[in-house]
Amino acid sequence: MQLMWVSGPTASVRTISITARKVLVGACLSAFFLVLLGVLLHFIGFRIAIEFSPSLARSLGGVTTEAEQQKVEANYRERLDKLRQSMNTTVQEIRQLEALKNRFMDIATPSNLRDRIAKKDDAKGGPWIAPRFQTNTAQPLNQDFSAALDEFSQTEAAVKNLSQSWAAQLNWLHALPTGIPVGKDFRLTSGFGIRNDPFTGQLAMHEGLDFVADVGSSIVATAAGTVTRSGWDGSYGNVVEISHIEGFTTRYAHLSKRLVEEGKKVQRGDVIAQLGNTGRSTGPHLHYEVMRHDRVLNPMQMLVQTSANAQ
Repeated sequence: MQLMWVSGPTASVRTISITARKVLVGACLSAFFLVLLGVLLHFIGFRIAIEFSPSLARSLGGVTTEAEQQKVEANYRERLDKLRQSMNTTVQEIRQLEALKNRFMDIATPSNLRDRIAKKDDAKGGPWIAPRFQTNTAQPLNQDFSAALDEFSQTEAAVKNLSQSWAAQLNWLHALPTGIPVGKDFRLTSGFGIRNDPFTGQLAMHEGLDFVADVGSSIVATAAGTVTRSGWDGSYGNVVEISHIEGFTTRYAHLSKRLVEEGKKVQRGDVIAQLGNTGRSTGPHLHYEVMRHDRVLNPMQMLVQTSANAQ
């Protein structure tokens, strides 16, 4: 048989001869590609069935024996066990970090606030218990995978909640007046409590700490707050007071220069004044006080790592 057609502007004539041999070759090539495509699709489907449903794989004929199926399942269970072991290790490390964080909070938080922190947490019960990842060889592999995914999701949610809790606690701690009021080099010359008054020599109560440093040294806010006083006082000289959360107030006295006005919002570490020798003072130093609800506190209970900085 011959096929003829005319094409192009030149009206050229083309012919194709269709013989039995060409038809046979074409049919063979088509059959070969169809078989190849079928084998490929079967292989892909079989691998998916092995991973998610071994029983389906066996029914398809890909796994011919029970032993072969068990070998495939054993391989996947081994990989799942390694993943769970890695997760268990991570969980243990998180629990250790939680313990360290609790120790830090206990050390860094003033003793007069520890009871308050405990009361804040009374409404939330129990420690964070790490999930126990275990493989159940009695259940089908696909169910074991689903259980593992649920466990991992629960752990991820627990870690996220724990992280948010840590951030909230540390932000709260950072907002308390626990910083050092002098920017750098200083010495502590007088502590909180009864002492001999430097002017009269008689016993008198000293309601703060005295930090000795060079005149003009930076004085910084020990926590975020609002300036409630910035002025002159006969005893304190130039003085700045800042109101903080939880009813705390800090006082910075004998300043050579005040750098903030009343009503100004300040952050922890902001420079608010310069050290001086004004008011009832025998030499350049900062007199620093901490009060809570108008009750004078020992600033040593609030300062973090004071001994490490007081050289």
